[in-house]
Amino acid sequence: MSTETQLLFVYNADSGTFDRLADIGHKIFSPGTYSCALCAITHGIFREKEQWRSFVASLPVECIFLHRDEFLLQHPGFQGQLPGVFLHTANRLTPCLCAERLKSCRDMRDLQQLICTHCINEPEEPSR
Repeated sequence: MSTETQLLFVYNADSGTFDRLADIGHKIFSPGTYSCALCAITHGIFREKEQWRSFVASLPVECIFLHRDEFLLQHPGFQGQLPGVFLHTANRLTPCLCAERLKSCRDMRDLQQLICTHCINEPEEPSR
């Protein structure tokens, strides 16, 4: 994978203190209706899970994490659903995990496997 490629993780939650407090409350009182599957798997109630942090550190590509409002400021034309995981190069944003696929993850292992399969592995070169 090119060293210029980044893996961009976008949460379906906005940044800011009030938004974070609202997310904590939502996770505590109504976890089944929480709208960010990525955050639900990678974070506990108050912080990022150590297993997730270790996995991200092991990836062979730079990882960037954005909230929905931050992402939409950088990519105002985006029309898809979030959360999502994207391959980002200097001039291209390519989805590799959509909201529906993230929602189908049962646990951290599922998420890690999807990332390794759909976001990290490059397509094979055609035979000559």
